[in-house]
Amino acid sequence: MNLKEELINRIAQDKIDFNVGIKLLLEDTECNFNELFSTLKNHIINSIPNKTDYNSEAYQKALSTIPLKSTFTPIVILKNNPTKIAFNKLAVLPENENKKTITALLWIFKITDTERRNTECKNGCGHFWHELE
Repeated sequence: MNLKEELINRIAQDKIDFNVGIKLLLEDTECNFNELFSTLKNHIINSIPNKTDYNSEAYQKALSTIPLKSTFTPIVILKNNPTKIAFNKLAVLPENENKKTITALLWIFKITDTERRNTECKNGCGHFWHELE
């Protein structure tokens, strides 16, 4: 796990406040949108239990609670498209949408991974990233 992945997991596990964590990610001079986007997309897909349509109660809860205006383009895309299609559309948005996209995806991962930790992983799971100190 690299430092960005560790930071993402610490944010998801409330070991770092979400607002502080997103600021750390976005203000990093080495922040690469495509790399960060790919990491978050993979983390989200792996944290959602229903691999058929990637739609779960936790995913829907995450979409409805993203801490951004519901009219922002990334949020509209996420709410109005199936998950995989939404991710494809997010990947090609103009650069001025990058921060909103990363914020939305980090929030979704935080919610979906919390649900997984509280259900599937409740009694231990062997995921080394769930054992961060």
